[in-house]
Amino acid sequence: MSYFDNFLKTNQAYADLHGTAHLPMKPKTKVAIVTCMDARLHVAQALGLALGDAHILRNAGGRVTEDVIRSLVISQQQLGTEEIVVLHHTDCGAQTFTNTAFAQQLQRDLGVDAGDWDFLPFSDVADSVREDMTLLRQSPLIPADITISGAIYDVDTGRMTEVKV
Repeated sequence: MSYFDNFLKTNQAYADLHGTAHLPMKPKTKVAIVTCMDARLHVAQALGLALGDAHILRNAGGRVTEDVIRSLVISQQQLGTEEIVVLHHTDCGAQTFTNTAFAQQLQRDLGVDAGDWDFLPFSDVADSVREDMTLLRQSPLIPADITISGAIYDVDTGRMTEVKV
């Protein structure tokens, strides 16, 4: 049995508890969170969020990319969010490689030239949060009155530490 088959069974139990209440499309807290795809980070639980509370955008490293900005603009302009939280974490996989080494691995393993790709690795997690907060503040698509905060989630303790620019 694949994990997907298990997910279908588990989802049935979830749906039975979910009920049929229609939640509004706009997030209750008016917050969008940019974070990592890491399986050790349960964003809703870590931040005390319930279903319908916030937009959570996840990718490798929790990095601000063109697509993240696209999603944030929709989140703000169409769905009313007024705050962005950049939440990176300790022991991130994006800290374990460089673009050059990863491109060489992809060439070796897949026969693909990825030399022009930026996979957005980083060595210092606090610096990566500050860099992403700065990118958001500099984007002409993110209004100046949007509150932008940053933090680091510790995967060993579950605690968050604020990062200031």
